[in-house]
Amino acid sequence: MIGYIVGLGDRHTINILIDMSTAEVIHIDFGIAFEQGHILPTPETVPFRLTRDIEDGMGVSGIEGVFRRCCEKTMSVLRQNQETIITILEVLLYDPLYAWTISPSKAYNIQQGSSRRSEMYGSDPEASEMEVNKMAERALVRLRQKLQGTEEGTATSISGQVNRLIQQARDPVNLCRLFHGWQPYL
Repeated sequence: MIGYIVGLGDRHTINILIDMSTAEVIHIDFGIAFEQGHILPTPETVPFRLTRDIEDGMGVSGIEGVFRRCCEKTMSVLRQNQETIITILEVLLYDPLYAWTISPSKAYNIQQGSSRRSEMYGSDPEASEMEVNKMAERALVRLRQKLQGTEEGTATSISGQVNRLIQQARDPVNLCRLFHGWQPYL
């Protein structure tokens, strides 16, 4: 839920690790955030990674047990603290070191696995500061909509929002359109 709220993308098997002693999921590589995954050459179509293999790892109850309850509780905590979250992220509006947008060439390099990290995540000289701030403002508006559950123009309950996100994440139509390197079949 947190990854969905901040628009975390590029969630493939190399960027999601599992702690061998605690079985906790650990996310790394936060270079694609604030829904920048939607502008990749092969856009990301799911809110978070929830493939069949991940669901199988949840045991007999699958998504209908602890997973759904944890998603709903997490979303509830996020909604209760939305002003704090937005205040913290508003600082990034004026951070000259954070790139709110990625150029098409950077997006291509990310999906092709380029090792030139500075090229991918460095500042983009093509974008003016004003344009970057407008992108940041749009990202914060979208984040606020997610936190309020008012996506797609209608307000939804926490359970309704979580249910919609789970359905989108498991939808074969969304999964089949993902970048092949993301390995959605796993």
